Amino acid sequence: MIDPRAPKYQWGQNVVAAVDLYNDGTMPEVSEDLLLIAAGGPGEIVQIGHHTDANLPLYLVDFGLCVLGCLEEELALAGTLPTPAVHAP
Repeated sequence: MIDPRAPKYQWGQNVVAAVDLYNDGTMPEVSEDLLLIAAGGPGEIVQIGHHTDANLPLYLVDFGLCVLGCLEEELALAGTLPTPAVHAP
């Protein structure tokens, strides 16, 4: 038996979406492939689970507009994403 992989993030941590998060069909009340949270959207981890077969931590994140299940690569700690460069005209 393989020990569960330890989660990178903890309950209550402030995170942001590291990528655009789209409806993958798990939210039937909105169109599939609809953008739910844009990259950089702030959220808070409200629960941590574990996908046994893949040995991956799964995070339930409250983004304010909706609560989504996310993988580690879809999240970053708040304040750690690079700020896009602003070009003067």
